[in-house]
Amino acid sequence: MDFITEAAVKAVKHLYQTDISPNAIALQETRKEFEGQVTIVTFPFTKFSRKTPEQTGTEIGEYLLGNLSEISAFNVIKGFLNISLRDAYWIDQLYDEILHQDFAVSKPNGKKVMVEYSSPNTNKPLHLGHVRNNLLGYSVAQILDAAGYEVIKANLVNDRGIHICKSMLAWQLFGNGETPESTGMKGDHLVGKYYVIFDKEYKKEIEFLKSEGQTEEEAKKNAPLIKQAQEMLQKWEAGDEEVINLWKTMNTWVYDGFGKTYNRLGVDFDKFYYESNTYLLGKDIVEEGLEKGVFFEKEDGSVWIDLTEDGLDEKLVRRSDGTSVYMTQDLGTAQLKYNDFHMDDSLYVVGNEQDYHFKVLFLILKKLGKSWAKGLYHLSYGMVDLPSGKMKSREGTVVDADDLIDEMEQTAKEQTEALGKVTDLTEEGLLELYHTIGMGALKYFLLKVDPKKRLLFDPNESVDFQGNTGPFIQYTHARIKSVLSRAGVDYAAKTGITEIAPVERDLILALTQFPTIISEAAKGYNPALIANYVYELAKTYNKFYHEKSILQAEDEMLKIFRLQLSSASAKVISRAMNLLGIDVPERM
Repeated sequence: MDFITEAAVKAVKHLYQTDISPNAIALQETRKEFEGQVTIVTFPFTKFSRKTPEQTGTEIGEYLLGNLSEISAFNVIKGFLNISLRDAYWIDQLYDEILHQDFAVSKPNGKKVMVEYSSPNTNKPLHLGHVRNNLLGYSVAQILDAAGYEVIKANLVNDRGIHICKSMLAWQLFGNGETPESTGMKGDHLVGKYYVIFDKEYKKEIEFLKSEGQTEEEAKKNAPLIKQAQEMLQKWEAGDEEVINLWKTMNTWVYDGFGKTYNRLGVDFDKFYYESNTYLLGKDIVEEGLEKGVFFEKEDGSVWIDLTEDGLDEKLVRRSDGTSVYMTQDLGTAQLKYNDFHMDDSLYVVGNEQDYHFKVLFLILKKLGKSWAKGLYHLSYGMVDLPSGKMKSREGTVVDADDLIDEMEQTAKEQTEALGKVTDLTEEGLLELYHTIGMGALKYFLLKVDPKKRLLFDPNESVDFQGNTGPFIQYTHARIKSVLSRAGVDYAAKTGITEIAPVERDLILALTQFPTIISEAAKGYNPALIANYVYELAKTYNKFYHEKSILQAEDEMLKIFRLQLSSASAKVISRAMNLLGIDVPERM
């Protein structure tokens, strides 16, 4: 509402002979208990007016009422100037802005951003933590795209290391040649099964060695299985053909399994990076850091960086035997990603247990003089907990992503059938509907909370058709589509309506906020802003739906206007949910 801001700047100039910046004008939505739609906070202006906040608000309000034809009335509550806008203003907003094809569509801003998310290990299936990661990363990418960025969705796959060798070795020792085809198991589940088997057998060996008199630490180091796994890793790094072929085979199984899970989650990627290709990349950066005096070498040949002056500690970047550590690899991968895409910003969607790692990584890159390091950002998120006993994982330790999706579809089916909302859909149509509702419930529940917060996820609560849930919003969309399909008239043309009801004005006001919400969500990398906005919009539409007759409106012009308002609401709800990666069904 720039016109109000501009007029308020002129009011302060006219009334108090003071020039102020438009940024000094704080506009906000008027609280529901007061008259008006827009509020100006007047406390900051009392230093110019030398009057009370109430007197200052009244003077500015009178100036605005006299100079802006869009304003119909104002009232002042303490230091808040509440402004009411004429019906004509809101009607124009609907026809001139909201109903246009390009409403809330940002022009390209010329900036490029990479969003890296998922980052799975190839020794086990995706789990509940990965689900929040994937949904958050995908949604942020969608929001940035809507805000005008060119977005690259990247996935850095952790496909090497001792943990990968553990699955490979266990399959070699205990697998009897099992394959996904021979067992009917998804490839990632099969490989995960052998990771669990390794752990069980390793623990048995530790207990045996302890019974022979070794300490816990000695037993962990001396257990034959761990020694064999370490030997396999050395062979892998040396390029042993047999080990490499086994690694490629089992990784293929895992990637196939991941692909199926990603498809069910509704997420995708533009670029894959693999740690098997990037783990040596940091070596050049270590040499660069030594040359620049950013790193230093200790007597044993190890290379470090001293970050104590920055409130951190000394950090190892290369071991004394010349091998790299994770930090070195991440330094090299960061450079590779920039070389590939030259993006302005790069987001890492990684859990908050890695907060310290990313502080160090970004600081090192800045100290190395990487100009692009200022655009790096760690989108840190909290863990997801489940009510105890709600779900059991396949291995009994973490909740498997595929099990969670199955559970959500089943819960959606039970809730839908209990409410008698099953329509005359085919069996295939019903399965698709249960998936849409189940995934909508899961995604909305995980995304409506600020990413930084830890959250408790209850599958049953998330599929409730009432309250702040995905299915409630999906049902609102289906309700609107049902009204529009029964309209029986063409509602494309502009009406000559001049007056609207408060509930209609409130709905238009809610719709006008969508572009600002997208912008704010993009700036804060926060899908929760979109989620809570679309919930409020759905509530506002339902209030309108219950208070005003649409298809039985008093006259044809009013009917068409309300159909237009309904159509605009459906489009914004659909688009907002799409930014969360959620589909909205036409029927429910």
